[in-house]
Order: sequence, then C-alpha cells, then structure tokens
Amino acid sequence: MHPSQPTNPSAARLSDAVASVAQRQESLRLRFPTWQARTLDQLFDAIAAEFPQRPCVVTDEGRWSYAQVKAWSEQLAAGLASAGVRPGDHVGLLMANYPAFVATKLAIARAGAVCVPINFLNRRDELGYVLRQSDAVLLITMDQFRGLNYQQFFDELAPGWAQQGGGEAFPRLRQVVVFPTGEGPGPREGAAKLQDFGAGLAWEPIAQRNPHANCDIIYTSGTTGAPKGVMITHDMMLRTAFGSAWGRAFEDGRRILFSLPMYHVYGYVEGMLAALFVGGSIVPQLRFDAAETLDGIERHAASDVLLIPTMTLALVDEQRRHRRALPSLLSMISSGGRSPATLWAQIDEWLGPVELTTGYGMTEVTASSTVTRPDDSAERRLNTNGRLRDVGPAGDLALGGRLVAYRVVDPDTGRIVAPGEVGELQARGPGVTAGYYNKPEATAEAFTADGWLRSGDLGRIDADDYLTLVGRRKESYRCGGELVMPTEVEDLLVTHPAVLQAHVVPVPDERMGEVGVVFVVLRELPPVSDEEILSLCRERVARFKVPRHVLRIRAEDIPATPSGRARKFLLTQIALERLGLNA
Repeated sequence: MHPSQPTNPSAARLSDAVASVAQRQESLRLRFPTWQARTLDQLFDAIAAEFPQRPCVVTDEGRWSYAQVKAWSEQLAAGLASAGVRPGDHVGLLMANYPAFVATKLAIARAGAVCVPINFLNRRDELGYVLRQSDAVLLITMDQFRGLNYQQFFDELAPGWAQQGGGEAFPRLRQVVVFPTGEGPGPREGAAKLQDFGAGLAWEPIAQRNPHANCDIIYTSGTTGAPKGVMITHDMMLRTAFGSAWGRAFEDGRRILFSLPMYHVYGYVEGMLAALFVGGSIVPQLRFDAAETLDGIERHAASDVLLIPTMTLALVDEQRRHRRALPSLLSMISSGGRSPATLWAQIDEWLGPVELTTGYGMTEVTASSTVTRPDDSAERRLNTNGRLRDVGPAGDLALGGRLVAYRVVDPDTGRIVAPGEVGELQARGPGVTAGYYNKPEATAEAFTADGWLRSGDLGRIDADDYLTLVGRRKESYRCGGELVMPTEVEDLLVTHPAVLQAHVVPVPDERMGEVGVVFVVLRELPPVSDEEILSLCRERVARFKVPRHVLRIRAEDIPATPSGRARKFLLTQIALERLGLNA
C-alpha cells in the first residue's frame, strides 16, 4: 500500500486546542453521547467514513489516509482468511512501529481473530515460548530489526518453517508471513511476504461480530517469571482509548508522536487507538532518539508526544544542546516509570508551555487507569500518580463513570484502609482483564475471593481520589518503562557452571528509572568474570532485562527469611551502599 506524500496540517486544525479542558470534553461528548460497543475495525470504519482523506499514519516516508489504511487492512484480512484464519484464532504479530503494524492490527480484528502482539526485543527462546503458549496459528514477523534476525531464530526453533510453518515444534502454527524491514537480506525463499498477502483477493466482511470477544492477548511477566498472556476485549480496548482522549481532552485532529512500541498498551491504546476518536493521526517512530523526536515534532507539526521519564530527561538534555521552538506541541504525557522530583520543572523550562500529564496503569487494567488532568496543579504531578481516570460516556455508572475502581487494603489482613493510608492496590471494573490465557492457576492467584485484581503495588489514595505509589509487594521492576521479572534472569544465570545462586534486585537510575543489580554466589571453580555473567544475559534475554551491575556475595551474607528466601529489599539496601548510591 503506497502512502500519500507528507504534508503538514493547517493551523486551523489546532485552532480549538486553546479551548478549555471542559470545552474539549464537551465536544467529545457531543460526538459520542452514549457508548456503543464495537470491534476495533468497526470503530475504525466509522471514523474512516467520516474523515476518509484525513491522515491516519504519518511518517517521514509519507502519510496514509483513513481510506488508504482501511483498504490496506481489508487486503490483509482477505489474506488471513485465505490462509485459513478463522474467527477466534490467534495470530502473532512481531512488528515494530511501521505503518504496516496499524493495517495488520486492524486486519486481524477484521478477520475476527485475536492478535498476539510480541515484544520485538525477545530472543529466540522467549519468542518460542510466546508462540507455543499462545496457540498462534499464524505469525506475521519482521525478517530483521535492530540486529535481531528473527528468521534465524525460526531456523533454530522450527527448521523448514518457510515452507511448512511451525512443524513439530509448533504444531498449531500453520504459516509464517514475513515483513522485510530492509535491514537484512529479505524473506527466506518460499516464505510468504506481507506485501503480497491478500493481493487480488476480495474481502468478504464477517456478518456476526462480538465486541466483547478477546481482541488481544498481550504478554507481560508475572510472579513466576514466565510471561503471562493478558486477555483484553475489543470493548475494553476502545473504552480505555476513549478514556485517554477524554481524560487528556483531545482536540479535533490531534497528532500524536511516539516511539513507544505498539505491541505495548501505552503506544497502542494511548496513541494508535485514542487518536481515532478525534479523527486524529499518529506519527510512529521506529526507535527513540531525542533529537529525532524533537525534529519529528517540528517536521510533522505534532501536537502531542507520549514519553516515559527516561525519554523525557533525554529530550530536556537535547533541548539544552539545541533548543527547538516546538510551536505545534500542545500536550505531553510522561508516565510509566520513576520520575525524578526535578523532572516537572525541567519540562516546563525546556519543553513548555504544554499541557503535562502523568499516570499509572498496567496491562491487566488495559492501560493507564489513573491520570492527572491537563489543568491540574504542578503539585499534583509532583506528588501523585494521577486521579482515578474519568472516562466520560465510556464509563460505568456503577463505578462513578470510571472503567477501573481501586481499593487499598492491608496486605497482611486484607482490611480496607482509610483514605491516605498505605496498602496494596486492588482493582476491579470493566477495564480489568478476566485473566491470563491458558493459565488458570495464575489467574486464580491474581484475584481475591471477591473478584478484585491484586496489583502487587503499594500506594495510597487520598480523599480526592488521587493515587500515589510508594512501592511494590512483587519483586518486578521497570527498566526504561519495560517490566522486568528478576526470576527470569536468575533462572538463566544459575545455568552457568560457576554460579551457585543469583538474586536480582532493582536500584534507582535517573535515566532508566530502575536498573538491575545481580548478586551472585559463585562456586570455587570454574572462575568467571563479571563480563561473562552479563554476556550470558545479553545473549539470552531482552536488553532491558540485562542487569547493569554484578556484585559478588557469600551465601552466608545474604539476608534471608526463616524459610531461606532472600529478603530482597535488604539486598537493595546493600547494593545502594556498595555502589555508593545512598547519597
């Protein structure tokens, strides 16, 4: 599908952005007075009928209108149907932020199938696990990206995949379709190519659609260390995306730039889907680069940018080196990790004036479930993680117009604590997942007896419904916005003949939010260097999971519970002291 030539929107497109938050929300209410449950493609087609020539996806290579993306997705949906994909089947999608991601995602929905978006940083074994556990019948994958050769991974996992699919290794996987990125030699001989998929076929729409059927299975690490597939329906996705447009008061035609990957709910829901409700467009970038982000905002007249704190800090540094005026930038969200206390003032100084918001969420609640308002005080951004998100017409009246309600309970007794007291955050509502795909035990463990999702996070909620995170019960942490489960790295490291024990804990990092430190108890022989330990991680797990530091410790010096489990919060204190990070 060929793009139109890139053009900048007229200034008139942004004219109503100066209206108040309440006025912009009222415009959204007039467009969507009552909530109508739809599938992703049904909503997209309605917007495409209203704004066929508006840009939907904008890149340096060109722009694709709503009408073009609709036609493109219909061609790909016809290809899926021809390949035997039926409603309810699972289709893996391993693709970076190319325009083809948008068309393919809509095509999977249009075919009535369930998308399994896959983290493109995954290595061979991680990729194999997701494909096997998700029961994917077809995979659409890049050939190569950022030096990762996915076709080589498949050569090792399922020899002959180009002709026969997953074979004995993945018996459900009937076909692999390859999207060439231009970074490698191209698709293997005999492999289906995405650019040819469905060409010349007519799409026959599916008559019966269920907006409450699963739309996505999005994998996130869990308490066991093995990734878990969070099940999310079409209606959950669209209600949450509308809530983003509502809570941040999108103006008509908002243009959102981001490099956050669309396999994750942040870029997918807060960017790709939220823009639809105002006939807006996205400017997806393939990788984060501070200068390119700022230049892209100028070049494409973006009015909004999605960031995590590490990215925001990099933009501030780049502005210090070479300041851009950024006249089109009206809004910014910086969320998804630890934010240094000085960050908000730096944004105001170097990137403002913008409507600045932050929030909190997790895949299990579809995306952000708390957010500050664009007109909130700086104090709210500095001291909270946002207010329980109001979503206007998309909300549940029984929950006060929200999709996700929270309660705070004493983690030991289960008693609901008073407003302002600290406890474990638990969630329920139509924005909360029904559970994890094909993992009944993990699903049962995730919910209380009365149906509330255990977040594993510790926090407090004040009388005005603003939430503040204070820590976490679970051992996971976020590095650059990506969730890391330490047991995955620990289990890998103890396979090394020199490593007797491995314990990974997080420490704060200004750039990445948190980074890993691995404490290792070594055998006397064979000797091993810190670099060998880190190299094993780099070879086998995604980059964000690789610890930053290696610290050696004697087994008798590990603080432990009576049952022998490492007390990791004490290990974090030891790491801070030994790394000189206490100051």
